[in-house]
Amino acid sequence: MVLTLIAVLAALAGLLAAVAHGGYLAMLGAAANRRAGGEPVNQYVRSRVPVAAVTLGVSLLALLLATGGPAADILAILAGAGSGVVGYQALQSTRTRYRSGG
Repeated sequence: MVLTLIAVLAALAGLLAAVAHGGYLAMLGAAANRRAGGEPVNQYVRSRVPVAAVTLGVSLLALLLATGGPAADILAILAGAGSGVVGYQALQSTRTRYRSGG
């Protein structure tokens, strides 16, 4: 029971990071579409969409695995935590690259 709870929490954390990264890319792409000269940003966004999609897919797989037995729970923890770390790092690198203001 405790292992399943940890697996679900790890999968949800990975899902949150993946959705945040995808949402930030969507927002960045929409802003670039409205601006003249936004093509370099659009190219960057298009290059990062596969990373967001893969992390989202892995986190959804982790959430699905969390409904299995103890071995599936361990795989769900690894997949959820891994997708969360990759999604968060990708979000932070994108935010750092396009941070404005201060």
